[in-house]
Amino acid sequence: MSITGITGGKGIKPPGAGTVRLLMIIGVVVALLLLGTCTVRAVGTVIQPGDVGVKIRTLGPDAGVDESRSYPSGWNIKGLGERFVEFPVIERTYAYTHEKNVDGIENEEVQFADSNALQMTGDVQLVIAVDPNKAPALYKRWRLTFDQLLETPIRNDVRTAISAETEKVPVTFLYSGGRQEVIHRALSRVQAKWEPQGVHITQLDWIGPIRYPDVVTQAIQATTKANADKTAAEAGVAVANANADKRIAEARGLAESTRLQGEALRANPEVLRQKEIERWNGICPLNTRTCIVGGGVTPQIQVPAEDGAN
Repeated sequence: MSITGITGGKGIKPPGAGTVRLLMIIGVVVALLLLGTCTVRAVGTVIQPGDVGVKIRTLGPDAGVDESRSYPSGWNIKGLGERFVEFPVIERTYAYTHEKNVDGIENEEVQFADSNALQMTGDVQLVIAVDPNKAPALYKRWRLTFDQLLETPIRNDVRTAISAETEKVPVTFLYSGGRQEVIHRALSRVQAKWEPQGVHITQLDWIGPIRYPDVVTQAIQATTKANADKTAAEAGVAVANANADKRIAEARGLAESTRLQGEALRANPEVLRQKEIERWNGICPLNTRTCIVGGGVTPQIQVPAEDGAN
C-alpha cells in the first residue's frame, strides 16, 4: 500500500533544508555546552574559604609539588594530572580525646607518666593554623594532608612533649594544680619543632581532669582529708586557747578592779562611813553589829548589813 493511499492521496513533505540546518546548529550548540561543562570540571577546582591549596602534578617532567606558591581560596585552574591538597590558614581547634568526637571516632587520649612511672591519661586540645607561604614545603616534607598531620606526627609530638614534662614531677604536683605549668612547658616544646615548618600552634590545653590510677586517687584523697582534719584540729586548739586567754584576761581585770577599789576605800574611810549612814534604818546604833528590836514576848534580832553590801 502506498503512502498516498494511507493519507487519503496527500503525500508527506520531507523537511526543508532550513529546518535541517537549524537542527544541526542546535546539536552543535548542545555538544559545545556539554564539552565546555566537562572541560570546566576537568581543569577547575574550588579551594574552600579559610584554606589555601597546594598543587601536586602527577604527570610530565614537572611532576611533584608545585613549590612556587600556594593557591588562595576560590576557583583555581588545574591541568590534566594535577590535584590540590588544602591546608587551613585560619585557626582551627583539634581535640585528642578518649571518647569519639567530631575530630575522630577512635581513642586519641594522651598517655604519660610521672616521676615515679605512674601511668596516667588525659584529653587535650590545640589551636592550630598553617602559614600559607610554607604550605607547599610542608606538604613536600611530610606528604600528608592536614588531617593526617594532626592524627599522626603532631599528635605524637604532643604526647612526647607532655610525657617529657610530667616525668619531671610527682603525681602530687599534677594533682595539686601543677598540671597547667606542665602543659605550658609542653606547648613550648611542640612550638619549637613545628613553628619553623609553618605550623602555628598557639594553644595547648587540658580538657577536663587528668585520669589518675584508682590507687593514686584514693591515696591523694586520704592525704587531703588528713591535712584537712589536721588544719581543723589546729584551728580548734587556737580557738580554745583564745577563749582561755580571754577568761584569764577577764579574771585579771576583775581582780585588778577589786584591788583598786579596796585601795580607794582604805585611802578614803569617810566613804565607808557615808555608806553606813545611807544604809542606817534608825533603830540600831551605827557601830552595833547585832541588836535586839522590840519588847514583846519574841524579840527580833536585826543585823545591820556588812560594809560595802547593797
